[in-house]
Amino acid sequence: MHFLDQAKIFVRSGAGGPGAVSFRREKFIEYGGPDGGNGGKGGDIVFEAVAGLNTLIDFRYTQHFRAPRGQGGSGSNRTGAGGEDLVIKVPVGTQILADDEDRTLLLDMVEVGQREMFLRGGDGGRGNASYKTSTNRAPRQHGTGWPSSEAWVWLRLKLLADAGLVGLPNAGKSTFINAVTNAQAKVGAYAFTTTRPQLGVVRHKQREFVIADIPGLIEGAAEGAGIGDRFLGHIERCRVLLHLVDANDPDVANSYRIVRDELEAYGAGLDEKPVVVALNKIDTLDDELIAALSAELEEASGAPVIPISGASGIGVDWALDRLIEAIGPEHGKVSEDDEGEDTLDWSPV
Repeated sequence: MHFLDQAKIFVRSGAGGPGAVSFRREKFIEYGGPDGGNGGKGGDIVFEAVAGLNTLIDFRYTQHFRAPRGQGGSGSNRTGAGGEDLVIKVPVGTQILADDEDRTLLLDMVEVGQREMFLRGGDGGRGNASYKTSTNRAPRQHGTGWPSSEAWVWLRLKLLADAGLVGLPNAGKSTFINAVTNAQAKVGAYAFTTTRPQLGVVRHKQREFVIADIPGLIEGAAEGAGIGDRFLGHIERCRVLLHLVDANDPDVANSYRIVRDELEAYGAGLDEKPVVVALNKIDTLDDELIAALSAELEEASGAPVIPISGASGIGVDWALDRLIEAIGPEHGKVSEDDEGEDTLDWSPV
């Protein structure tokens, strides 16, 4: 499945149906009067966040969405049928942005099952029965129905993950996510093996959390160097970042600073998120060199450094423990410290 995280679509709600002009004509009824019904309401444009989607590729081939209009009213005071709402299903984490210079945020779909009405359909027009008055007993006017609303909007997907992997190309991010999840990310002995974000579910010590791997950053990524920084949006919602540094780099401190500078240049608070620093690929070094590189990296980052090897599994559990600690307790789960002494025993009634 191809990955696409941006798409531009056209949406239009349904127009209201026209009211009817009708008069009652029945045998033995002397004064029938007007009986034209109102028109039906047009369909709304609704966005819904659904589980199981992690790409906007469907919107590359279908870019125009129009809700049906309401049906016209008819005689015997019958109201026209309303147009059905058009529900546009998007992945969780999708933002709906205005088609302006600032890309104004209109909707943010962050929860499974979230439904938001974006454009309301037009109301139906009034039938001539509603125009009847004591002085106007045979009205022939009617409403044509309220017009529809339309807009061009941008869809931007920001994947929802608890932890994000950052680092230079070839820092071992894909190897790490393959070691701790079933992601099966592509691994190669060349830069930019990862060309699109990859999600994986980590199961560690009776906990589950989602980790995201994005393409590596190089110096000048904020100006478009390499793949650029466009995929950094997928880790904006992460609670913690795992920064991997290749132990075989000539200067591990400089490698760390390059990535941190790009995070700061991107903004969105990425440089302020909690970070776990790991020195990767230590299986190729001796203990003395590992200690020296860890000390150098710790001095540059100001944070404890975890020596790991994604390929051999050394230190991986240690890194996962630190990530779980930074992510915090599971949503809705009561910790042992929160349980009071007056907790009642379970009872079926």
